[in-house]
Amino acid sequence: MANILFYMSLLLIWIMLLYHMFLAQGGYLYYKRYRQEISTWDKNLRALPQVPKISVFIPAHNEEMVIAQTLKAMVRLNYPKDRLEIILICDNCSDRTKEIGESFVKDFPFLRVIETEEPLKGRGKASALNYGLQNSSGDIIAVYDADNTPEKDALWYLVMGLVNDDKAAAIVGKFRVINSKNTWLTHFINIETICFQWMAQAGRWFWFGVATIPGTNFAIRRNVIEQLGGWDINAMAEDTELTIRVYDFGYYIRFFPAAITWEQEPEVLRVWWKQRSRWARGNQYVVLKFIRNIFSLRQKRIMFDIFYFFFTYFLFFFGVIMSNIIFVMNLIVDLNLSVGNIAIVLWIIAFLLFLTEVMITLSIERNQLTWRNILFVLTMYFTYSQMWIVLIVHSLFLEMRRVLKKEDHKWYKTERFSVKGDK
Repeated sequence: MANILFYMSLLLIWIMLLYHMFLAQGGYLYYKRYRQEISTWDKNLRALPQVPKISVFIPAHNEEMVIAQTLKAMVRLNYPKDRLEIILICDNCSDRTKEIGESFVKDFPFLRVIETEEPLKGRGKASALNYGLQNSSGDIIAVYDADNTPEKDALWYLVMGLVNDDKAAAIVGKFRVINSKNTWLTHFINIETICFQWMAQAGRWFWFGVATIPGTNFAIRRNVIEQLGGWDINAMAEDTELTIRVYDFGYYIRFFPAAITWEQEPEVLRVWWKQRSRWARGNQYVVLKFIRNIFSLRQKRIMFDIFYFFFTYFLFFFGVIMSNIIFVMNLIVDLNLSVGNIAIVLWIIAFLLFLTEVMITLSIERNQLTWRNILFVLTMYFTYSQMWIVLIVHSLFLEMRRVLKKEDHKWYKTERFSVKGDK
């Protein structure tokens, strides 16, 4: 029995490794060609009699430490101001977030500050976004987190993608870590973020025409989000949940990394743990919500994403945990494992594959394939990656408890840091 379980665990781990190698290849190929469309797309947008009106939502809950820097970046966006509506959505704020936002309004009339009201007040990011939807008028809705500083052309690129692709319900951009060099943890997160976008996001778009809406730096057509009934207030990962509904509605989502925003990431483990636990629980909720009806979805290609999340948050981590348990137990009690040196060889190859994937991905991003980052990658496999295993188990326990107790989701606001970063 121990041998069977161990082989099953190795099979699950290797399926994930090979799949990520496949995605990495697609991400690299997409990186080589995605800029070819920019010139033509830009001309088509500028040729319109009038560019689409866009509403930018910034949901915020007690964000006084970062909101001024975010609003400064927003008002510098290269988009016609008479077609731009920036809305700071203050949700149950007890600090100076609203006051700081209102100090910008007198100089920038295209910026508004609103406060959520019952029954949407204080219920989380999805509720705040739904309140913004009720109090906006843009043909296109863009969303940025309260710690984001988008580059000047980011919004233009997002709109450009929608104008030039009628079947795309949403365009998602790329996000970078502004405080990547501040701590050992932000170094790891920076590498993780780059890998997610070029290995997972770009690879899935290149091979399957599938991309996932992130929590920030994306634009979606107003008529689509209204027909879908807005954001799911019960989803902690409202972005992933919305992604599946968009595809089931008959549209798709395009990844366009020319649109770039910079965001702040957790600098201490305690904050990272709470943030990532929320992400994991949110994705577990989404998987369980849609897996039962997976074969009845209209867009069959979204099945790849659902299976991917199911494999990631359930099967893959089960395989890793099971292999670790059997390995440790075999050190204490002889389980008569027949794998012997094969397991060691497979582990070494897996580690080398991990290094290869990450190094190729870092080479795509400017100034990221450095000796310092290489040293972080070498330790990442044994530290940061292993932390995720414990976190997933913890998150699954919390989500199961929430479901059994029929508790509502709460908006955990990621703790911010008063730093300028290293952009």
